Formats: sequence, structure tokens, C-alpha cells
Amino acid sequence: MSRIRAVLLDRDGVLVEDAPGNADPGRVRPADGAHEALALLRLHGIRTGLLTFQPGIADGLLTEADVRRVDARVEELLGPFDVRGVCPHAPADGCHCRPPEPGLILWAAGRICTAPTDCAVIGDTGAHVEAARRAGARGMLVATARTRPQETAGDAAPDLRKAVRSLVSGRTVSPRPR
Repeated sequence: MSRIRAVLLDRDGVLVEDAPGNADPGRVRPADGAHEALALLRLHGIRTGLLTFQPGIADGLLTEADVRRVDARVEELLGPFDVRGVCPHAPADGCHCRPPEPGLILWAAGRICTAPTDCAVIGDTGAHVEAARRAGARGMLVATARTRPQETAGDAAPDLRKAVRSLVSGRTVSPRPR
């Protein structure tokens, strides 16, 4: 496997506490270990990307401007990202950017001129890991309350800090039992 040059991170549940349909930047709270994980990536010269899946846009519950304001708050709290990608589609839309489809990952890798094989994707569902695999990237699962137990059998970590340490060191981690 090639050296990881970029890590694309799911926003809700991985970078920040999960607040479904959040349109209020004041509700943004960094996830435990997010500061340290991003600092480690940046220290090693690894580019970072923020990916978010917002079906509330398609459902009329959020606007793209709401999502941009929340993302701006995430960057204010956690520092700048090299790329930011949003899937505004509902699950039933059949888009190419919503996991397990790889479209958003491929787009983000292209925006930062990095081959998908040189990217890792950190998400909290098996669909994120599958999207990474389909894109040719390495998928890493961070176990959260949304993660189903059967999804933790592969390359998984109990928290973001350990996931990033694993990627930087090239070692595999296993989540602690639930």
C-alpha cells in the first residue's frame, strides 16, 4: 500500500458530535480527540478533507447555506481542511456521491490532486468503508453509537485518535469490545 497522503473524514459523528439535521453552528461540538487527530495529520503533512452527507437538503429541512455555516464553524473550531465535500441527496435519490457509492470520495481526491489509492476515509458506518473500497482508498471505521456491531469486524478503531495514529504508523487497530 502506498503512503497515505490525504485523509477524508466524515463530519457528523467522526469530526463533530452527531447532531442530525443541524443547521445551527452554535450546536457544533468537536468529537473527542478531533483536535489531536487533525494536529497529527497536519504535523505529518497529510492533507485533510471534510465530507458530509446532508439528506436534509433534499428533504427541504436544511439549505446549502445552512450546511456551509455549520462547516465554517467546524473549520473555526478544528482548523482548515484542504477540501470540503457535501452530498445533498436523500438516500432514495440514487446519487453517485452517497455511501456506499464512491463519487464524493473520488471528487474530493481529485480536488486535492491525490490518487484515491493514496487516500484514507474515516467514517462511522460500513457504508463509508465500502465507499472507500469502491474508490480504491483505504477505509477506516470509527465506532460510534451509529455503528452497528457487525460493521466493526474490519479495519476499525474505537476513536478518532487511534484511527489516525494507525494510519500515520501504518498499523492496523481493532476496536475495543462493545
